[in-house]
Amino acid sequence: MTVREILKMGDPRLLRQAEPVTEFNTPELQALIADMFETMIAANGAGLAAPQIGVNLQLVIFGFKQNQRYPDAPEVPETVLINPVLTPISDEQKEDWEGCLSVPGLRGVVPRWTRLHYEGVDQHGASISRDVEGFHARVVQHECDHLAGILYPMRIRDFSQFGYTSVLFPELDPNHDD
Repeated sequence: MTVREILKMGDPRLLRQAEPVTEFNTPELQALIADMFETMIAANGAGLAAPQIGVNLQLVIFGFKQNQRYPDAPEVPETVLINPVLTPISDEQKEDWEGCLSVPGLRGVVPRWTRLHYEGVDQHGASISRDVEGFHARVVQHECDHLAGILYPMRIRDFSQFGYTSVLFPELDPNHDD
């Protein structure tokens, strides 16, 4: 396993439309997923999309028991989600703070669907189908946005609610990039 470099906002590779994964359960896919988890954990992330490490595939990972960047967030099950399809199951949206490993040191208030159905497959090609809400739904939407070349600042409606984590949330460790 290898900790990979996380691309930063401004890199044009983050703006591409990711390609579907067509082969499952291969050594290359398993190695990529292992590297993604290693990279996400090393960066204290809640999730990571393949495009964030320069791999233009529809593959996201997410999940944690506890996350120091989001100390009040509930546990999210560790998940590998490939070729995802997201469908809101409520009209309700909620604005809340988000950060991103590709936008280090910043946070912004972003609207997201509060309840969501997502489906796709895992690394073995087995179907995944879940109804989720709250922070879990937010994380999935954030990570899947990367597959469409969307970074969370593109979704911010009020830029008075966007700034440096160290200023907005001094209680969070300022020595760790978001």
